[in-house]
Amino acid sequence: MTPPESPGGDLERWRLILGAPAGGAAGPLGGDAAARDRALDWLYGRDPELARRGVRRGASHGDGRTDDRTGGDGPSALTTVDWLDDVHRLFPKETIERLERDAVERYEIHDIVTDPAVLERIEPDRALLRAVMRTKHLMNPEVLALARRIVEAVVRELMEKLATEVRQAFHGTRSRRPSRIRNSRNFDFHGTVRANLRHYRPDERRLYIENPRFVSRTRRHVEQWQMILLVDQSGSMLDSVIHSAVTAACLWGLPGLKTHLVAFDTSVVDLTSDVTDPAELLMKVQLGGGTDIARAVAYGAGLVDNPRRAILAVISDFYEGGDAGRLVREVRRLAEQGTCVLGLAALDGDANPTYDREMGRRLAAAGAHVGAMTPGRLAEFVAERIGS
Repeated sequence: MTPPESPGGDLERWRLILGAPAGGAAGPLGGDAAARDRALDWLYGRDPELARRGVRRGASHGDGRTDDRTGGDGPSALTTVDWLDDVHRLFPKETIERLERDAVERYEIHDIVTDPAVLERIEPDRALLRAVMRTKHLMNPEVLALARRIVEAVVRELMEKLATEVRQAFHGTRSRRPSRIRNSRNFDFHGTVRANLRHYRPDERRLYIENPRFVSRTRRHVEQWQMILLVDQSGSMLDSVIHSAVTAACLWGLPGLKTHLVAFDTSVVDLTSDVTDPAELLMKVQLGGGTDIARAVAYGAGLVDNPRRAILAVISDFYEGGDAGRLVREVRRLAEQGTCVLGLAALDGDANPTYDREMGRRLAAAGAHVGAMTPGRLAEFVAERIGS
């Protein structure tokens, strides 16, 4: 991370990175630089590996106290609220996000999401959403109400992004045929540039448009289909649970598509009634426990109305804690009756797939389409399937 510019230049930056061990070379810090150093030490001083290497000061406790036992007349120990106030005052936005993410995910400072005073100050982001999901069972009703603000804000941001991709997937693809309907949605930028190059005036560095081009759209013919999302809610599946809740909400109510959302670990919970409120849905999810994928697939199979008009997607890491043989048999039976079975590998926060590849190969051999899809790509797949 790079702190803001300060009079100390490079030496001061190294002093902030290395902590007290660099004090002799860089000299003492003052003003905002000293406050930045204190804020960094409050967080990273608790890392035993960094302390062992002498990069930052001694290991710190959750309340901001370090193992340094020397007396002095310095400022009192930081609380989490004080620390948040300081980092928002002293660091740029991208650094604040990194510091808050490390506090929650790396050092598990739970009072960031369980202390009402902290929750009132913090800016919602995905790291905090994950922290709320992991710690909501620790919260009293007052704190839970504040935590919901984080869930709602992040879910709203995710939905706004995905809803655009879903609308584009389900409202027809642009063809290359010219269109008489002239609106911005059908505007063909590249075709317009090519058709009007002769009107370019180098002396003005301008291209004059005399013949704008537009393209037509192919309207998809949609019959009634079912989309059944089976989501593993074991502890390792947090990011996929979030993605699935948002995806189901965006797919809900689309013409010709009936959406179901089912969460499972060793038991199965049908969450379809909460799909329209993904924030409430996520607050109800109970992470952890074992995994019985076969039981979930059997439940999903029971929801199928018309096998040849159904897509059943199992979102999991495919580490089966139940009967692996039964899982393969259930998938084969669905595939043989004409249901499109998707085995979607769990995605981490950076959208990288993490799953049992041996089980993935067995499910593929049984007739499932196994791979990894982002929520946007899943929406495209569903649109293509039901519009074909």
